[in-house]
Amino acid sequence: MAMSIGGPARLRAEPNVTPMIDILLVLIVTFLLITPKLSRGLDALVPQPADEKQSSPRQDVVITVLRDGNVRLNQEPLALSDLDERLKVIFKNAANHVIFVRGEKDLDFRQVAEVIDIARGAGMDRVALMTQ
Repeated sequence: MAMSIGGPARLRAEPNVTPMIDILLVLIVTFLLITPKLSRGLDALVPQPADEKQSSPRQDVVITVLRDGNVRLNQEPLALSDLDERLKVIFKNAANHVIFVRGEKDLDFRQVAEVIDIARGAGMDRVALMTQ
């Protein structure tokens, strides 16, 4: 690039960009050499499959909440008032306290929450919700 400064046509002033290119190259090399320390996550153990010989058969308990205020405990019709007593009998000697709660379509969550409260009051450690 040339600039005319008003003198004879053969005198031209040109900007010297060599120092700017030198500085840019030094910066590029510096950023390439200085890399941030890569972050490393926590060590995690991968779950191992359980031995089929040692595991006992699972007895899942599924409570279906019906619109009429009753429930089904593994397809057995049951009044909501009898659910607490029945759960205590089922899980009296069981080591794994897990139940699954499912509600009918278009049911208020208030009714499902009431069943969850009854299950927690009966001593259930874990309550899982089923979507379908």
